Amino acid sequence: MNFSELFKLSGLLGRFSPDGKCLASCAQYRLAVRDASTLQVLQLYTCLDQIQYMEWSSDSLFILCAMYKRGVVQVWSLEQPDWHCKIDEGSAGLVASCWSPDGRHILNTTEFHLRITVWSLCTKSVSYIKYPKACQQGVAFTKDGRYMAVAERRDCKDFISIFVCSDWQLLRHFDTETQDLFGIEWAPNGCVLAAWDTCLEYKILLYSLDGRLLSTYRAYEWSLGIKSIAWSPSSQFLAVGSYDEKVRILNHVTWKKITEFEHPATVANTKTIVYKEVEKSPSVETERLSFPPTRALASSLFSTQSKYDISQVPVSLQYIKPVADRANPKMGVGMLAFSPDNCFLATKNDNIPNAVWIWDIQKLKLSVVLEQLCAVQSFQWDPRQPRLAVCTGTSRVYLWSPAGCVAVQVPTEGDFQIVSLSWHSSGDSMVLLSKDNFCVCYLEREEVK
Repeated sequence: MNFSELFKLSGLLGRFSPDGKCLASCAQYRLAVRDASTLQVLQLYTCLDQIQYMEWSSDSLFILCAMYKRGVVQVWSLEQPDWHCKIDEGSAGLVASCWSPDGRHILNTTEFHLRITVWSLCTKSVSYIKYPKACQQGVAFTKDGRYMAVAERRDCKDFISIFVCSDWQLLRHFDTETQDLFGIEWAPNGCVLAAWDTCLEYKILLYSLDGRLLSTYRAYEWSLGIKSIAWSPSSQFLAVGSYDEKVRILNHVTWKKITEFEHPATVANTKTIVYKEVEKSPSVETERLSFPPTRALASSLFSTQSKYDISQVPVSLQYIKPVADRANPKMGVGMLAFSPDNCFLATKNDNIPNAVWIWDIQKLKLSVVLEQLCAVQSFQWDPRQPRLAVCTGTSRVYLWSPAGCVAVQVPTEGDFQIVSLSWHSSGDSMVLLSKDNFCVCYLEREEVK
């Protein structure tokens, strides 16, 4: 494994391009585009203000930079660096901006969610979508880019509109049986749309492309409900994480629950492997010691390293009781991700913040638990194989695959606390992000295979 030097970053805005050739990063009001393999700067763009959001177009030819405070979006071209586009929403304000799947339209959501404005880069035409709902996940595109679903709120009722992305014509408009619709997400095959209710009520609704209600699922009542959902890449399974610390797996034939995964504080099953991260002090040969110590030696002396030990079950995990009188309690399953081959599901239960649970989907059983020293900040699957990268707000990155588990120290001077990471589309590198810096981790070809 090799690591690049650290580069400046703000707002965790560092992304590989969809075609994998470039890496874009933002530092305050500057946007830098680098070659993904050499990290040579290809283009440097200067925006009007600090960039709060950045997104590549699907064909990797344009980059959108949003400055919400100013209500302005700037678009930059990689092919023609002199060309640029500025969209000013003026007094309407701006709270969200994103690309359409074709990479030639931009969707801006105005303040107070009064409307979504669809701007065309080709024709400079403008379309409006009224009454978008202010919710966590109110706009969703099908994977093939043909359709868009928008959550709407009008007359104190929830609706969903489905649009055709080629000409923004309304295909279907229907009301949903929700108290306060919280989010929508298409299945990867684009045939089914999942819509779920506010956390105050456990309810998930499944709609067909033509707006028919296929099924409604409720696991329980009178308690905090759904916290996260994830579709399997094959669209066969829908995983629903909830505040009761369980994940329920629904199947795509009957939309009934086929199993539920619990996250207890004690792992007792002897067939589950528990990898426990332990710190180890670095050993230094006495003949290498010099006074004053060299900088490299000093940093190795005072940096603690870590490795994984396999714990004997039963294992008690660190459990945090949530504060009962606060909003958004740190409890329940808040993170879910299927591996690209559908074989594994990674979860995090916020009551046990230091653990990642990896479930075998073929056997529907808990396979592995990774017990970290610090709270898990983020995890993401390698897009090419079942390999999970984890970060915990330290200067270490952790990798799990069915072959085993490894903890790697990023060799940097100073404080580099990794809070987010993102894989390259080839799976042979990833960008590691901290609050102020980023670096690229390159995996050896032998490790990739």
